[in-house]
Amino acid sequence: MSAADGSLSAYVESTIIMTTVRVVSPFVFTFGLFVMFHGAESAGGGFQGGAIVASSIIMLAFAFGIEPTREWLDDSVIRLLVGVGATTFVGIGIGALAFDGAFLEYAAYGISHGVKYGIELVELGIGAIVAGVIVSLFMNLAGGFNHDSGGDDT
Repeated sequence: MSAADGSLSAYVESTIIMTTVRVVSPFVFTFGLFVMFHGAESAGGGFQGGAIVASSIIMLAFAFGIEPTREWLDDSVIRLLVGVGATTFVGIGIGALAFDGAFLEYAAYGISHGVKYGIELVELGIGAIVAGVIVSLFMNLAGGFNHDSGGDDT
């Protein structure tokens, strides 16, 4: 597709950007997971880590194109990510109720280091929700507005 054809593409292939993103994105993704895991002991947490993980996926979309990334990362995978995150969060919280504790009272589980593990699982759940929502919003906004919706948009 070129300007001479009359159709312009928003995606421009750049070897430098593609190579840089190919090298950097695994480290950004790993750093996002690190921030999620260490949210209870240092700065960070599920929201910040989820935003970093989503940014690594968005970098791939900018470098390799939105449509190839959308094909690679199907919408059902993003929905599954959000669902698993929400299930993890609610499961840990309600699980404490089963042990006569309050919602998200990690000490109710009665396991050694249960508070630490409970917080880390909740932070991972929150991170999965945040990453899924950010990537989903980006993909939906990048898809553009469909003028063939059949409705009156006035």
